Amino acid sequence: MKLLISVDMEGISGIVHSSETNPERYDYQCGRELMTAEANAVVAGVLDADPTAEVLVADAHGTFRNLLPEQLDRRARLVRGKPRALNMLAGLDEETDAALFVGYHVRAGEGPGVLAHTMNGEILDVRVAGRSLGEIGLNAAMAGHLGVPVVLLSGDDAACAEMNDLVPVAVTVAVKEALGMAAAVTLHPEEARDRLRRAAADAVSRRAEIPPLALTGPLDVEVDLASPHTIDLATLVPGVSRAGGARTVAFTSPDYATAYRLILLLAQLATIKPA
Repeated sequence: MKLLISVDMEGISGIVHSSETNPERYDYQCGRELMTAEANAVVAGVLDADPTAEVLVADAHGTFRNLLPEQLDRRARLVRGKPRALNMLAGLDEETDAALFVGYHVRAGEGPGVLAHTMNGEILDVRVAGRSLGEIGLNAAMAGHLGVPVVLLSGDDAACAEMNDLVPVAVTVAVKEALGMAAAVTLHPEEARDRLRRAAADAVSRRAEIPPLALTGPLDVEVDLASPHTIDLATLVPGVSRAGGARTVAFTSPDYATAYRLILLLAQLATIKPA
């Protein structure tokens, strides 16, 4: 069995503020340790269910260089650094049996949700075939395009609700209850890890019962962008045009994989500042 564990940071137990997720801020080292420990709990749960499983752990936050390699469970292999194919899902392919999302957060504009956003602060919303999707939905649909189910998600209660709205039978673990953008009632980290380990074993054991999230093309995609400069850049991409309100660009994709890659490109363009 081959499994991919994609680990973000905002949805980790105990984390409520950007100072804990930003390499330039004083709390970041603590956030890295909490993130690595939750990744290890999920690795342990996966291997409780199948000791022979091949486990890849994809660092999926910010720089993709957050997990502490020397503290990660040695039975797993780590995917870190960027840029890379499939972004937060690097290492995923058609031979992967299941994906597990750890430390994920709710999409931009939803909540209350701890550190809610979609990719970066410049992406206000992404709609695929009329449905608003954040990182949870966008990544789950990319996995689904490859026939891979997302069997587990952890994060705050809002993130878990978002996942279960997309895949009702997916296993979710709420490690904190969001009170706002930077506030939550959170489980003790050790309690969160115990729950994650049990849930990961259960989710992997029930993977055949959890369907992939499949979005079939052609697909109409709309992206709301915060910056007029980003919109100007986006419309230089063939097939992308202004649509609807002043903040919206749109395109039609023949399949979901193409849509996913173009959405990632638009997110990258959003990081370019005017000269």
